[in-house]
Amino acid sequence: MAQVNNILWIVATVCLICCGLFYTFKLHFVQFNVKKMINSLKNESKRKNAISPFKTLSLSLAARIGVGSLAGIALGLYQGGVGVIFWIWVSAFITIPNSFVESTLAVIYHEKDGKYFKGGPAYYIKHGLGFKKLSILYAIIISFCYLGGFLAIQSNTISRCLFDYANVPMILTGIIIAIISYIIISHGLSRISTFTSLLVPIMGIFYMIIAVGIIIFNIDKIPAIFSSILEEAFNIKAFGWGIISSIIIGVQRGIFSSEAGIGTGAVASGISETNNPCSQGYIQMIGVYFTSFIVCTSTAMLILTSDVDISSFINPNGIEITLRALQNHLGIFGTISLIFLVISFAFSTIVSGYYYGESNIKYLYKNINYSGIKVLHIIAVVILLLGAIITPSFLWSIIDLGVALLAIINTIAIFMLREDVFKELGEKNDRK
Repeated sequence: MAQVNNILWIVATVCLICCGLFYTFKLHFVQFNVKKMINSLKNESKRKNAISPFKTLSLSLAARIGVGSLAGIALGLYQGGVGVIFWIWVSAFITIPNSFVESTLAVIYHEKDGKYFKGGPAYYIKHGLGFKKLSILYAIIISFCYLGGFLAIQSNTISRCLFDYANVPMILTGIIIAIISYIIISHGLSRISTFTSLLVPIMGIFYMIIAVGIIIFNIDKIPAIFSSILEEAFNIKAFGWGIISSIIIGVQRGIFSSEAGIGTGAVASGISETNNPCSQGYIQMIGVYFTSFIVCTSTAMLILTSDVDISSFINPNGIEITLRALQNHLGIFGTISLIFLVISFAFSTIVSGYYYGESNIKYLYKNINYSGIKVLHIIAVVILLLGAIITPSFLWSIIDLGVALLAIINTIAIFMLREDVFKELGEKNDRK
């Protein structure tokens, strides 16, 4: 399993980087057009009950800003050194155009879903390329990974965190998570998008306040940290496995955090009601910037400005490094802060992950009725309950494999549909 996973991720990484570089040049460095990103976020649909651009951004951010933003970055520093942060930035810059393209295509090929819309890779693979079987495969994989795997993993993360640091029984946490989740998801897309549009700013602002405060109090350390990041990223003395491992780990962590090119951002963009598909592309690039350059960098700064010796940990999963750093800076408030962040980050992933799964289940079963959706809600509740008490270690490897397949399928699709994007972007410019 591990060897297959490694091979698939090598292929996926090459696909994501090559696709990102291709669109970077073909779209004339679209990732640097900050003005259009901001203007697109201001656009509102003429229909009163339509999902706003901010809500589509919040939905995708809810999935992107997961516990990996706390644990994954710490683990990357442990495995590859501080130079990893530079390569996270580089990979983000390169792959951001993938997010623009997939989100634009999602709106071009989205379909009506009652009062709202639905879309994503499965829809443009079928309607744009005519590859029905491949679209079904994509829908099955993303439904399993997000509706099944990520729900169980995030539930387990919350329950284990509360058990380890507050001695709350894991089954009790699972029940509470399941009840709250059911209340939110049972009211459909409107409630889900509203919830994420409220939670994402709250948890984002809370994390930024902590991070900025710590950075200000340790401002004298920042120049040396950035210098160290650049030096280790191009450490000629360690040329060979040292620099190569730093690049590989940094690129993969960047891909995991941004999800640009995997297709999940396209599912969120597919709900948008707009006459300008490119506007959703610009909006989703904001999400990649925020996740990769604000959230991930903040986690790195929290750790690197602390007195914690990262190398002293033995086989960490990452979260304990971040915890130790927060405790070093803030004492008991650091522990409380981490509990809140883990709960909010994981819960946002639960809600958005459920919608990604539901959207693709609707693609697989187009005639699914109200009763069928209710069954889906019950399945989600059961998964959350089981996930809270069963450690899904084996599930992690399956999901890693699945996400790699999603990236490979999606990057091939968005490359083959390049003319649709060029045409849409050209028409958008003509309308100005």
